[in-house]
Amino acid sequence: MLNSVIVVDDEASIRNAVEQWLSLSGFNVQLFGRAEECLAQLPPDFPGVILSDVRMPGLCGMQLLERLQQLDAGLPVILLTGHGDVPMAVEAMRNGAYDFLEKPFTPQHLMSSLGRALEKRQLVLENRRLHEQADLKVQLEGTLLGMSQGLQQLRRQVLELAALPVNVLIRGETGSGKERVARCLHDFGPRAGKPFVALNCAAIPEALFEAELFGHESGAFTGAQGKRIGKLEYANGGTVFLDEIESMPLAQQAKLLRVIQEHKLERLGANQSIEVDLRIVAATKPDLLEEARAGRFREDLAYRLNVAELRLAPLRERREDIPLLFEHFARSCAERLGREAQPFSGAQLAQLLAHDWPGNVRELANAAERHALGLASPNQAPAADGQSLAAQMEAFEAQCLRAALRQHQGEIKGVMEALQLPRRTLNEKMQRHGLLREDFLAP
Repeated sequence: MLNSVIVVDDEASIRNAVEQWLSLSGFNVQLFGRAEECLAQLPPDFPGVILSDVRMPGLCGMQLLERLQQLDAGLPVILLTGHGDVPMAVEAMRNGAYDFLEKPFTPQHLMSSLGRALEKRQLVLENRRLHEQADLKVQLEGTLLGMSQGLQQLRRQVLELAALPVNVLIRGETGSGKERVARCLHDFGPRAGKPFVALNCAAIPEALFEAELFGHESGAFTGAQGKRIGKLEYANGGTVFLDEIESMPLAQQAKLLRVIQEHKLERLGANQSIEVDLRIVAATKPDLLEEARAGRFREDLAYRLNVAELRLAPLRERREDIPLLFEHFARSCAERLGREAQPFSGAQLAQLLAHDWPGNVRELANAAERHALGLASPNQAPAADGQSLAAQMEAFEAQCLRAALRQHQGEIKGVMEALQLPRRTLNEKMQRHGLLREDFLAP
């Protein structure tokens, strides 16, 4: 339940009396002597109620109500009126005021009105939050494409973590989309609009690593001409994505740990610390704790980075996403080149589903672009020209069954629900294609 109340009244005695009543009842109270001060310090989506006198120097309560209605029509405003101001207060309610209290009012009357207003405010804010989440969910579905259960779960996790001020570790194979997920954590959170800096730790020469991350002062080392802002300082207020974090030199791991712990860094050759506000999203293929046990990574840094972990499944474990992704990449390429999208046959789709995609989404995107250009993918067998429709449909059906069995690890009930098939039909199809559930059971 919300409990915040802003009191606006030019009479100190009334402000203090109301504050005492409300504080004793557990409310969080903020006092202002003028309406202008309230407007200047009012946060967006204020989680409470405004309690304002009508007659004040400067902006009066009616003018304050008008300004607040323009800022947030769902913010409850309760007006405090003298006896002669009642007609004015009734008019104010027609203009959006939640309630008015005629002076002198009792604490019980005030608490009752505030309680109802706060309940209304809570419903308004919750409704806004749900609408915002729905909008973000739609946007994210267009960014992280996929229909598999794994992708749906990943999108839910990304939306939850994007709003939280925690470092995130992303685990996944090469080409599985780790940078795209990191970008979503940034774009769908409160740091959106601030810098997003991506670094591949394996691509930076060890001799240049410190200067690249932390920057340097003029003359810090041979060839250091002029001051240079490092990537961490440049990303202040935003997000740093450190791909292949396991490749970071141990000496720089210690310095990164200090930045995370103290929110400060020092440029190479400088004595002065610079405060930074960063969110670190790191990506790795191996388990960092196993790397730490092998002496290749700092265990304390591994724990600092892995406050929350996201695991990206390889494409071979979510084959049901392949057609959607392939079509998206092929269409995007065709549009970019001003060409018509090329259709693909059932046999080609079966080949897509049969391939293991060791390069994951990156490899699939390359194959889709080659398809859009009318070129055969080097990783795919050529389409079976002249193959009958029945044969192509059979091949496609077999791949769909394999994908569902693999996803549900041989659990027949899950396959039945996913493919919307009765048990007898599923058994017949599995027998015809030589598929055994035992081949797909979890190890």
